[in-house]
Amino acid sequence: MSAAPLGPRLRHAAQDAWQVLRGVLGERAYENYVAHHRTHHPDEPPMSEREFWRRHGDREPPARCC
Repeated sequence: MSAAPLGPRLRHAAQDAWQVLRGVLGERAYENYVAHHRTHHPDEPPMSEREFWRRHGDREPPARCC
């Protein structure tokens, strides 16, 4: 059994890390919303990405440092 070359393994690890980071930062929120909406409300169109982020921002005020 031979191990996979280091390049593809590093690329895969970097892609996985990027997806985790996107999830932590909330960048996948719209993608998750659309997936949920398609599953639970297939007969209704989902909000546009712009409308989603507008409502998302209204619910969660921006973080403040002070």
